[in-house]
Amino acid sequence: MTDPSAKPTRAQQRRRTEEGILAAARQMFAELGYDRTTIRAVAATAGVDAGLVMHYFGTKDELFARAAELPADEPPSGTADELSSGTAEQVAEALLTSLAKRLDGEPVASLAVLRSMLTNNDAANRYRAAAEPQLSQITAAIPTADAELRASLLSAIVHGVIIERYLLRLGRLADASPDQIIDLLRPCFQTLATAQTPPPANRPATDSRARPDSHR
Repeated sequence: MTDPSAKPTRAQQRRRTEEGILAAARQMFAELGYDRTTIRAVAATAGVDAGLVMHYFGTKDELFARAAELPADEPPSGTADELSSGTAEQVAEALLTSLAKRLDGEPVASLAVLRSMLTNNDAANRYRAAAEPQLSQITAAIPTADAELRASLLSAIVHGVIIERYLLRLGRLADASPDQIIDLLRPCFQTLATAQTPPPANRPATDSRARPDSHR
């Protein structure tokens, strides 16, 4: 049993320092994007010297590559197991479950990439590489000829909700409860994933008497 009062080893100290630097880097990349984040600013946030950041991670590109590695609880859409072995209905629920987790706790690693990918090709390529296999799995589960388009729309909704809630912070989406958001999205996700036909919109009847006669 490890003595909690024991002095940490050099390896443990290094690991803690690296984790602190990565946490600071993710937060700054998420808030400022790649171009506006500097090694010096990351070092100041982490409470270390800029030279130590470069010693551990080398360049800003290498620091970003490590900071942008998505942990298991921040997949672009859902976990591979949830998406690869399920019906269309189950895939829709898996996407909603994954989104709910990210609405309940700020997905800092995802936000670091999403903020940066708009101005940095490496960030865009990194996120695309992580998202494409899952997009293919979603497509395979949808039983329609336009499955690829439907899967893309589901992915776009997920990304749009995350960006709106955490980066743009516009309207009620920024502070609405995850349950409320998921409940409102569920019919849309089920319709897109299962090829259900939504009921026709109730359009008001057109009164020809109220419309001006163009022949007069």
